[in-house]
Amino acid sequence: MVENDELKNDEQAILLLWHRVNTSLASYYKLIKAFGSPEGAIDASAQAWADLGLHANHVARQQDASDSEDALFLAQIDADVQANNYHLLFVHDDDYPLQLNQLFDPPPVLFYRGNVARLSDPQIAIVGSRKPPDHAQKFPFDMAQNLCDKGIPITSGLAEGVDGHAHLGALAQSPDKAGRTVGVMGTGIDVIYPKRHAHLINRIVNEGGCIITELLPKTPASKHTFPRRNRLVAGLSLGTIVTEATVQSGSLITARLTNEQGKQVFALPSRIDNANAEGCHHLIREGATLIYHPDQVIEDIVHQLPDPNIDTPDVIPATYKAKANPIAPQPTNSNRQSFSHLQAPSTNPKPAVDIPEHLQAIWTHLDFDGQDLDALVDKTGLDTPTLLAQLMELELMGVVEQVGGRYKRV
Repeated sequence: MVENDELKNDEQAILLLWHRVNTSLASYYKLIKAFGSPEGAIDASAQAWADLGLHANHVARQQDASDSEDALFLAQIDADVQANNYHLLFVHDDDYPLQLNQLFDPPPVLFYRGNVARLSDPQIAIVGSRKPPDHAQKFPFDMAQNLCDKGIPITSGLAEGVDGHAHLGALAQSPDKAGRTVGVMGTGIDVIYPKRHAHLINRIVNEGGCIITELLPKTPASKHTFPRRNRLVAGLSLGTIVTEATVQSGSLITARLTNEQGKQVFALPSRIDNANAEGCHHLIREGATLIYHPDQVIEDIVHQLPDPNIDTPDVIPATYKAKANPIAPQPTNSNRQSFSHLQAPSTNPKPAVDIPEHLQAIWTHLDFDGQDLDALVDKTGLDTPTLLAQLMELELMGVVEQVGGRYKRV
């Protein structure tokens, strides 16, 4: 791991090779196999690269490479690291997450911001629609909040919709449980996408979570980068929860990758006439585990958790452990009641509301439990008149309500 030290020779070679092959995992590992090391691949001729059948663009970059351009590329990364803009985690580092090291072709380098130790936590991915209707926005938030409260961090892809709500639910914790979330970017570490998630990313980094990408700085979002992000989301996690996804959703790519990695896929059901949930129903039909409460996820992954002290007897209802009659009445403790809304979404759900950019700072700090004005002033740094004006806008949009002096999402 590189945080304040200069790049070592082998790390420089990894970065240069990663740059020459334009972050192609297949080409990178083909070169490593042929020449034994990144240094050996960098020193090989362009013709030797061409003889391996590599893409012409990779060969051209190797042919045109110069010492001055290499030095400039490495100097920029080193300057960014020294300035704490981001840090690097190489595949040979002790902190490199074991989950990714077990992949067939792990990324040779990760660019990250935040708490790198979070990457090695046993975690669950939550993915789904980018435009879930109102009733489906609370599901990932509550799932994430509940799992994090039980000690299970949440991984997602920082996209709009379900991803964003999952991250926010993970952040809605007491200070001693803060930051239990990992965001995987489909861009370079210095490219915010979507732009409105700049506030969310800053919250994750500042509150103890971690943001990562395998892509080089300045890499823009494209249709090719998001499947790569999904692969890392699946790779980091013990299993993946899919909620509110169509059959053509990218979330089903994450589910497929999860399954291919030998991990469990969970799917949240909905009404059979809900087109936005057809992907979840398809997954259930294909063998995914149907869930309607986060305790059911913990029950299925508890044997994979390294912490023997996790409070599983209290979080897993006895009916689950004993595999009792599936139609028997379920316990009616407070946790159960808090998820009763999962069983009966509205027949005509309201469409998702697009939150304007100037309201994103306050929006990322609001939750479904409610907070008073003083707490929101402290979290957002906004003065009281500005905060009240923005809360009024959100109330008029129908996405926030005030109950007993506390403001919450609806």
